[in-house]
Amino acid sequence: MLEVKSIQSGKWVGAHVSAAGGVENAPLRAKEIGANAFALFTKNQRQWVAKPLTKDSIKVFKQRCELFGFTAEKILPHDSYLINLGHPEPEKREKSRAAFIDEMERCNQLGLTLLNFHPGSHLKQISEEACLDLIAESINLAHQQVPNVIAVIENTAGQGSNLGWDFAHLAYIIERVEDKARVGVCLDTCHTFAAGYDLSSDQACEATFAEFDRVVGMHFLKAMHINDSKTPLGSRVDRHHSLGEGHIGWSCFDFISQDPRFDHMPLILETIDSERWPQEIVAIRDGRSI
Repeated sequence: MLEVKSIQSGKWVGAHVSAAGGVENAPLRAKEIGANAFALFTKNQRQWVAKPLTKDSIKVFKQRCELFGFTAEKILPHDSYLINLGHPEPEKREKSRAAFIDEMERCNQLGLTLLNFHPGSHLKQISEEACLDLIAESINLAHQQVPNVIAVIENTAGQGSNLGWDFAHLAYIIERVEDKARVGVCLDTCHTFAAGYDLSSDQACEATFAEFDRVVGMHFLKAMHINDSKTPLGSRVDRHHSLGEGHIGWSCFDFISQDPRFDHMPLILETIDSERWPQEIVAIRDGRSI
């Protein structure tokens, strides 16, 4: 019954799985946990430079994705944590841009159409507006270099000098991206809550997503990270928790599960206990607590 439901469900739910041993192993790991979507790093996220993808890895990755029904729109690659597209120092910004373009090229080689990334940080050296302008410029430059791939901006919790925690930041960047068809947003529920947007009840979810629609536009929502939060509302601290175990609580995840606005996009778990992922995946699809 669960297999039938997973095929028919409008909810594409998975987790950020390991690509250890090669990107071609990620679809296998997603299948093992009962996912019908997944996220991965296409290279070591803690290193600036990685070996190019081999022809064999690309071929097997595509074969396994086709075998298990993981079409491109169900897969959410994440770029390196080192990249800062709004870096105030030109040399370091260029290094980030080159790495981001490489990430986009790797996605394109794998036949993937989404690339999730954290927008950037001003490092208290330039204004927020100047940093946001640089981020948008970086996206435009990447689009000019690599076709097909959509730049999916992830909202942040607002730690330190990270931008993207305010919906207005996301709207500002998108407004300055030339190709609107190739930019979107990934909302992380933990980050959203920590940034001060309440998700702890049905009414709060309605209000927060209405605000997102007003400021950014729901049509730009391409994916979500589904996480509870270890820290309270507005903490500006990014600490993920298992679903229903944190300050957000289960009602948010039930809301997402039941709302068709969140159909047909990757809903990706980054929760802290991978042993619970199979249960969390089924629970999101079924709209029930664990």
